[in-house]
Amino acid sequence: MGDTTADVSLTGITLDSRAVQPGWLYVALPGTRAHGAQFARSAVESGAGAILTDDEGLALLRREDVPVVAAADVRRVMAVMAARLFGEPARGMTMLGVTGTNGKTTTVALLQAGLAAAGVLCGTIGTIGFRLGDAEIPSTRSTVTTPESPDLQALLAVMSARGAEAVALEVSSHALALGRVEAIEFDVVGFLNLGRDHLDFHRDVDDYFEAKAALFEPGRSKVSVIWVDDPRGKELADRVAGHGASRLVTVGTAAGVDYRLECYRPVDPLGGTATVTRDGETLDLTLSLPGEYNMIDAAVSLAMLEAAGTPTDAALRGLRAAQVPGRMQRVPLDGPAPMVVVDFAHTPQAVSAAVESLAVLGPVITVLGCGGDRDADKRPHMGAAAARASALTIVTDDNPRSEPPEDIRAQTLAGARAAGGDVVEVPGRRAAIEEALRRAAPGTVVAILGKGHERGQILADRTVDFDDAQEATHAWRRLTEEGTQDAATLDE
Repeated sequence: MGDTTADVSLTGITLDSRAVQPGWLYVALPGTRAHGAQFARSAVESGAGAILTDDEGLALLRREDVPVVAAADVRRVMAVMAARLFGEPARGMTMLGVTGTNGKTTTVALLQAGLAAAGVLCGTIGTIGFRLGDAEIPSTRSTVTTPESPDLQALLAVMSARGAEAVALEVSSHALALGRVEAIEFDVVGFLNLGRDHLDFHRDVDDYFEAKAALFEPGRSKVSVIWVDDPRGKELADRVAGHGASRLVTVGTAAGVDYRLECYRPVDPLGGTATVTRDGETLDLTLSLPGEYNMIDAAVSLAMLEAAGTPTDAALRGLRAAQVPGRMQRVPLDGPAPMVVVDFAHTPQAVSAAVESLAVLGPVITVLGCGGDRDADKRPHMGAAAARASALTIVTDDNPRSEPPEDIRAQTLAGARAAGGDVVEVPGRRAAIEEALRRAAPGTVVAILGKGHERGQILADRTVDFDDAQEATHAWRRLTEEGTQDAATLDE
């Protein structure tokens, strides 16, 4: 084994042996198919200055001509090393972290909008990508909701160098379980809700909750903002109040909370108003997104923004103007047409919330699929959630990945049909979108759920270009040109 005591100057860090550059630290971690230690020789040949690994990796390594360190909590050490190598970029910016099963992306976008209205340049990191203000930051690095700690620290360093004063970050349960946000002390963190998701990764719902609760442990943040109408949120608030390590701000609909959300009213076509009372003052909150669940995200955002020092008038102004790609995104169609809305809803709770919020505008035709190689047990629940609130549910494909699409559809259909209502199966997402539009009349709402902002569809052996909003536009154009759109079908 290499000398573990030698001093070495490191200039970068990576988990990918193919990305190693001279003088970098190579972190060898266990993967789904192989341990990174098996690629250590390649990393050293590319110039790695040292290797960090776990005990399993240490046993796999041959003698290397660079220092090797094994750590029990290797992911935490990696995160700390990454932060130091990039100059602790988070310390110079206001850091806001958001967790919850549903609503993280929307809340991060709302935070950015509120900060922008106050003249604060804010970076955003999450499911729909990385941005600084209105500019996208291209990246070939890990583009999961919360990147691995070396990628995350590199991204924070780029944002800081470009003048970011704040960063709003989606913090997934995976990120917390895998130590991706270690070495970051947040100024404000927010909890939205806990529903069923990611049980292909977590042992059970309790394990899933504990992963998210880690963001609210002592030393993680200065202020904890929690939606306490969610039972798990109430449990979490009690914990935070118990340890007292961060200031607790509660948001909910009952008396006694710090920010009380009341009087929600939908505004046609896609928006809503409500009031928020805090410190004896009642504020009017307006949102250009439909659904009470989005207003909940806005109330949590308002509390987080004020906790971060944002002036109230700027926060409210920013929230009013905010739009989120792929989240209740309206697709404009020519001529007398149904309302088409694209949304990322991909959990039972999110599907219910999306369809129910749209049902106040007219009968809803829902196009829905479920992802392959993910929690299969939620599929019938998603089908049932759609069927209960839709005039018609069209079950189709999402990202099947390595699973047979017909098997995924069968599981989703089972739940939808058990819930009752009109349910049909249409293989192929493009065909399903076209079928929904063919059946829709003006006054009908077509909800295309599951993929939202995504620009591709993941099949067994490839990823193909696929954008739900574009597909709806093209399908409508074909139908109107062919004269085959049938406004009466839904009522037959």
